[in-house]
Amino acid sequence: MKALHSFQNKNRFGLAAATVAASLILMAASAFAQQGAMSPYQDEQDGVSAGGKWIEFRSEDKMTGAKKVRFELLANNYFREDPDYKPRVEVVCTDGKYQYADFNLGGRLGRPDYPGFWGQPKMEVRVRIDGSHDHKGWNWVRGRFLSMDKGTVRGAIGAQVFNVEVRTRTGYAIAEFSPAALNLDEVRRACDLTPHKP
Repeated sequence: MKALHSFQNKNRFGLAAATVAASLILMAASAFAQQGAMSPYQDEQDGVSAGGKWIEFRSEDKMTGAKKVRFELLANNYFREDPDYKPRVEVVCTDGKYQYADFNLGGRLGRPDYPGFWGQPKMEVRVRIDGSHDHKGWNWVRGRFLSMDKGTVRGAIGAQVFNVEVRTRTGYAIAEFSPAALNLDEVRRACDLTPHKP
C-alpha cells in the first residue's frame, strides 16, 4: 500500500514538473514571437523587431558579400484561400539601398488585368494609406505575389493604416495592415528610404 502511494506521488510530481516545463516553453515562445520571428530562409538570421509589427531579417550573400535586409509586415487578417498564412509586405534592401517590395497574399492571385509596357502581366489593386486611397498597377509575378511600387512603400512605412484590396481566385479581398511604429531611422540606414505622404 505504501508503495502504491509512493508511486502515485511520484506520478503527480512528474506531471506537475512536465506542466511547469511546458508552460515555460510556451512563455518563452510567446516572448520570442513578440520580439522576433524565425526566418524561413536557410542563410538568413532570425528576425528581430523593427518597431511596431515589423520584423527585420538580415543576411549576407555568400559570393558577393552584399548585405541584405528584409523588413516584413504581416496583415492583421487572413484570406479565405489560406487561413494559415497571413498576407504580408516584404521590403528588401541591399548594401544600404532599396531594391524592391512585394505584396504576398499567401494564396493564388486572380488573373492579371493587362500587360505592362514591357509585356509583363499587371494587376490593378486599390490601396489605402491612412485617409487617402488610390488605384495602382502592380506587376503580377507567377500568380503568387505582386511587385509594389516605391511610392506606395514610402507611404506605407510612415502610415497608421495601410490596406490593399486585391482580386483573388474567389473574388476581391482586403488585407489590413498596421504599419505604425516602424523604426524609420533603421529603414533609412538599411534602405536609404524615407516615408512620404500620398
